[in-house]
Amino acid sequence: MISQTLRTRFAPAALAVALLGTGMSVATAQPAAAQPAEAAPAFAAAGKKKAKPKQYLKFVKNKKNPSNSRLHLMAAGKKKPVATWRAGSGNGSTNACKPNAGWLPNGSYKIEFHKKNFNGDKIKGYVIKLQDKKCSNGTKRTELFIHSEMKKNSKQGPKKGKDSPWRWDGNGDYKSLACIKLKPAHIKSLFTKSSAKGWPKTLKVV
Repeated sequence: MISQTLRTRFAPAALAVALLGTGMSVATAQPAAAQPAEAAPAFAAAGKKKAKPKQYLKFVKNKKNPSNSRLHLMAAGKKKPVATWRAGSGNGSTNACKPNAGWLPNGSYKIEFHKKNFNGDKIKGYVIKLQDKKCSNGTKRTELFIHSEMKKNSKQGPKKGKDSPWRWDGNGDYKSLACIKLKPAHIKSLFTKSSAKGWPKTLKVV
């Protein structure tokens, strides 16, 4: 009779031989505790910092003629504009706390989105949406855009009858309910130049 000690010694060897006959390796058959520990997962690389916008917009008011103000595309850290366009804001009023009439309050604005085929009730085509802004007395200015006068497909409306919000007729169209307005060709130029080096995230009004 084989002693208990011999059974203990020969059992693992017999198991190994049996497993090799089936094609399994000894290492595979080892209990989990005997398996080599897997390397601990490497720490995730530190998140990359978001790149700062290379460009921003700047609207410079003309107190003598709000409809003949200037919108600049600025490169970060530079004083000279990348490009400049004539632009208006408001209906001629310099009261920034007067909704649907006065020009935009001074300060910084977040650009919420830009589209080439916007289809609003009063504004269509190329638009840049600005965040709401409170003026000096706390009045909140809302529905603020940089836009022009065109149809949803960016084409001009027909020249029929009175002045149309979908057609640029002249300098009188620089006036608005508060938004910043440019000629159709100029807002298209703004989109092209903005896309070239990364879209601005902010507008500064001074």
